[in-house]
Amino acid sequence: MFLAESLGFRFGEEVPGFLYGWRFTVSPVLYIIMPMSFFPKLRWSLIGFLGKSVLWVLGKSVRIKIIGEESYKELKSQGKAVILLIWHGRIFFSTYFFRCRGIMPLISPSEDGEIVAQITSRWGYRNIRGSGSHSVLRAWARMKRELQKGGEVIIVPDGPRGPIRELKLGALKLAQETGAVLVPFTFSASRKKFLNTWDRFLIFYPFTRVVAVFGPPVNVAPGLKDEELEVKRGKIERLMIELDEKADRFCA
Repeated sequence: MFLAESLGFRFGEEVPGFLYGWRFTVSPVLYIIMPMSFFPKLRWSLIGFLGKSVLWVLGKSVRIKIIGEESYKELKSQGKAVILLIWHGRIFFSTYFFRCRGIMPLISPSEDGEIVAQITSRWGYRNIRGSGSHSVLRAWARMKRELQKGGEVIIVPDGPRGPIRELKLGALKLAQETGAVLVPFTFSASRKKFLNTWDRFLIFYPFTRVVAVFGPPVNVAPGLKDEELEVKRGKIERLMIELDEKADRFCA
C-alpha cells in the first residue's frame, strides 16, 4: 500500500540512504521528510524561547536601581565606542538589562554559549561567536569594525571557562587598537543565589530588588608596553572585583 512499507520499513523507522543528510520517517498518516539538523534546531529554539520568557518575567517582576550610569550615558551621547566588561558569573541579569540596544556581544561557540546566544538573538543583540583561532580572528575583525564606527561590544573577560574573575588581555588590546572605552558592569540582588559552578553564577529571585552598577570608564593608551599593559590589566581586574563587592553590599 505504501512505498516505504513495500520496501520493508515500519512506521516510525528511519529510512536511510535516499538522500545524504536527510532523514525520512514513516508516519501512519503521512511521510515526514526533514533534515538531520531539524531536531537540534528545534531544541535550541525552544531553549531560546523559554530562556527569554523566563528572564523577561523575572526582569519585569523586580525593582531595579541603577548606579554610576551617568558616565556611560555621556560616552554614548558623544558617539564614543564602548566595550562593556562583565564577569561570566554576572551575565544573568545583564542579558535582560542591555536588551533591544543592538549591542554586539562576543559569545563562546560552546553549548553554554549557545544558550546565551539563543536568548540574546531574540532581544536584538548582534551576536559574534568566537573561541578557536580562526573564529577568533573573524570575531576580532568584526568587533574592530563595529567599534571603529562608534558601536558597542560586550566582552566576558574571564570566559568561557575561567579562571574566575581573572581578566584576560584581549579587551585591553581591542581598546588599544580601536580607541574604545572600557566600562565595567555588574549586578546584585537582595534575594539571590550563587550557583555551585566554576564562576559562582549569580541568579536572582522574582519580586526582589536588583542593583545594576556601572564602573568608571577606563581608557587604554595605544602606546603602552607589555609591562605597562599588565599593570593596567591588574588595576581593571581589581576594579571589577570591587564593583561586585559594592553591588553585593548594597543589596545586603
